[in-house]
Amino acid sequence: MKPELFKRTISSIFLMGLIFLSALINDYIFLSILFVVIIFSWIEWIKIIEKIRLKKIYYLIHIILFLIYLLMAFIISFNVFLIDKYFFMTILMICIFSDIGGYVFGKTFKGKKLTKISPNKTISGSIGSFILSYIGFFVIYFYFNDLLFVRLEIVVLVFTPFFISFVCQLGDLFISYFKRKAKIKNTGNIIPGHGGLLDRIDGAIFALPIGFIILSLL
Repeated sequence: MKPELFKRTISSIFLMGLIFLSALINDYIFLSILFVVIIFSWIEWIKIIEKIRLKKIYYLIHIILFLIYLLMAFIISFNVFLIDKYFFMTILMICIFSDIGGYVFGKTFKGKKLTKISPNKTISGSIGSFILSYIGFFVIYFYFNDLLFVRLEIVVLVFTPFFISFVCQLGDLFISYFKRKAKIKNTGNIIPGHGGLLDRIDGAIFALPIGFIILSLL
């Protein structure tokens, strides 16, 4: 196994363990960790925007709007988690596996580039994201099915992983677009093999709240 892939794998296992153990042990410990992650992600976003060197007014608009969105996403996630933590963890698992699928399939099969926004993204990686999102979804959903308050119809069960993975990938491309404009590879170096916190949760911060809102309307 390549050193970079090894570090990424170990980091992913550690982060998943931290997420699920803290969520199962104490709700407020988990939510506190989530809030800290949001704040550090915002700090990394500020550093990205600083490197783009926008005019002062546009600089302020970018950092304020992103902070508002992050706080809104946190509030939505906070409320959903307190109502049904296992449903929250199910959606989160889709995001995690979607990210893993994109990385593993992209590195393994390579092939045609997905978009100019992020040269490292490939069509094979995108397909891998969709495939593994289903694996993550059904593993966690059926494992915790008896504990879930939320009951999903079969149509929603079929399309939920696809939709969440799609939003995750769009979120990833959104952050990649700004990293490209800032001429940086990673948003930070706090997580070995991943980079910054924003590198790791770029898809989830969009997929979690949007997924919850859409599913609540179904």
